[in-house]
Amino acid sequence: MLTFKYRIYPTKKQALHLNRQMQLAKELYNLLLEKSKEHYKETGRTFSQFDMNRHILQLKKERPKLKELHSQVAQNISKRISDAYKAFFGRIKEKKNGRKINAGFPRPKKFVRSLTFPQSGYKFRNERRLYISGIGNVPIVLHRLLKGKVKNCTIKLYPSGKWYAGFSEEILKTEFESNHKGEVGIDVGLANFATLSDGEKVESPKFLRELEERLKFIHRRVSRKKKGSSRRRKARFRLAKKYEKVENQRSDFLHKLSKKHVDSYSRIAVEELNVKNMVRNHQLAKSIMDASWSAYRKMLHYKAWSAGCEVIDVAPADTTKICSKCGNRKDMPMSERTYRCSFCGHAEDRDINAAKNILTRAMDGLSKSHARGDMSSVSLETRTQGISLKRELYGVET
Repeated sequence: MLTFKYRIYPTKKQALHLNRQMQLAKELYNLLLEKSKEHYKETGRTFSQFDMNRHILQLKKERPKLKELHSQVAQNISKRISDAYKAFFGRIKEKKNGRKINAGFPRPKKFVRSLTFPQSGYKFRNERRLYISGIGNVPIVLHRLLKGKVKNCTIKLYPSGKWYAGFSEEILKTEFESNHKGEVGIDVGLANFATLSDGEKVESPKFLRELEERLKFIHRRVSRKKKGSSRRRKARFRLAKKYEKVENQRSDFLHKLSKKHVDSYSRIAVEELNVKNMVRNHQLAKSIMDASWSAYRKMLHYKAWSAGCEVIDVAPADTTKICSKCGNRKDMPMSERTYRCSFCGHAEDRDINAAKNILTRAMDGLSKSHARGDMSSVSLETRTQGISLKRELYGVET
């Protein structure tokens, strides 16, 4: 399932209707959430999505204005709450398993900025017009034709005031055919966004950092404006447009880079990093979020199949500390940019050394993963087996 985003241009009247729908969606969300909390306190069980859909009928009788909200959008609101509860209980489970995370109980919404039509309520009139139930024909820029089966449509308002329509398209997978272009390991970082095991380095663009001073200036201008004034609203739009520019620059960079890599290699090994834990380091949090490593890895995964490429996630532990030649392990402070092995004498750039370890770890676990029909993260044990063999070859005691 892939989602494609297109710019739409509703008239002022249509935009008012869409905003009205979002206000009603927010009201419905908060009412259903409150009912779900009451139900859980009384029974100890969650209020199911089916129960919420039935409760919507009751709410529409009590609050006739909710009838203005499209039925498909209303059903999607109940799905959002159901998904929020599932995510909450998933985090509770992780917390019980020892992970230090904030479970974060679902909270009422101040805004709802998107409307999702899961099955109906939208239709293409032609390549320039999208019909939205209750809104009418809205101009759309279809820069890419949708080829698969469209599963749903989401209308979204961005803080910059721009409207977009997102379509989730079901892509039927054909039989996988490798492009036979070799393997590579990729180590992501801050100084260089990506370092490849073949020696290539991709510099970090740092889009957010480049605009940081300008963003601070606009933030100060917003804070000086009177709350609720038209000048403050205009200043907020200018700020939102700057952030949207950063987001678009970052997205463009990641799309182009991931496309280049899946087209250039038949197998790519990447680390499965836990970015949520990494951003707890407040000194590096902004740089890590600006780098968008997780978004890059997701793009590699969904683009790989059609390009004849296989992406393998590996455990990230100690890839920087291990010698890629003999398997010796040593501590590597961040200030040390060259890996120098005290056992075999191997010396190499620390990031290239790490990228080679990532590739080796993936290849060591590949046959085991294929045997069980699972291509998820490659375990650390398979990598240490390879290390032990290398240490024996170099006469290193274990």
